Amino acid sequence: MAATAAEMISGKLEAEVELHCSPAKFYDMVKNSVHDLPSHTPTHVQAVQVHEGDWDAHGTVKFWIYTCEGKLEVFKERVEYDDAKRIVKLNGLEGDVMKLYKVYNVIYQFVAKGDGNGDGKQQGLAKLTIEYEKLNPNVPPPTKYMNFITLLVKEADASLVKAA
Repeated sequence: MAATAAEMISGKLEAEVELHCSPAKFYDMVKNSVHDLPSHTPTHVQAVQVHEGDWDAHGTVKFWIYTCEGKLEVFKERVEYDDAKRIVKLNGLEGDVMKLYKVYNVIYQFVAKGDGNGDGKQQGLAKLTIEYEKLNPNVPPPTKYMNFITLLVKEADASLVKAA
């Protein structure tokens, strides 16, 4: 059975990264001090700035300057938080990635492994999802951005563990 045109244009990529710091700590960094991310991941993120709103407020618009596959890029997003489930959703608004995708949303969820609530020193997982809709069928899926996000989480995790 052949894929429909909509299926060829829209999609979702998923990955998991094992965390060595607690899921609660990683979520807290992403929600409350993402402006410090460049100090944790200098090879990937050069700056994160608030464009509209407050750092930890639902609906805040942030502007990212980052390096993906050796190329400096920018990304403007509106962020949503779900504290109970430790989910951060970045809804793409503008930037380099939006030249290829009509819809580009990145979802991070930080979950505990096994029993427990992810506080303290418990390790966990970062579940990563990219929801996308290509501007046309010739655009590749955002695999390079999933690779970028995976590397970013691994580097930030190692830095958070080292800083503990």
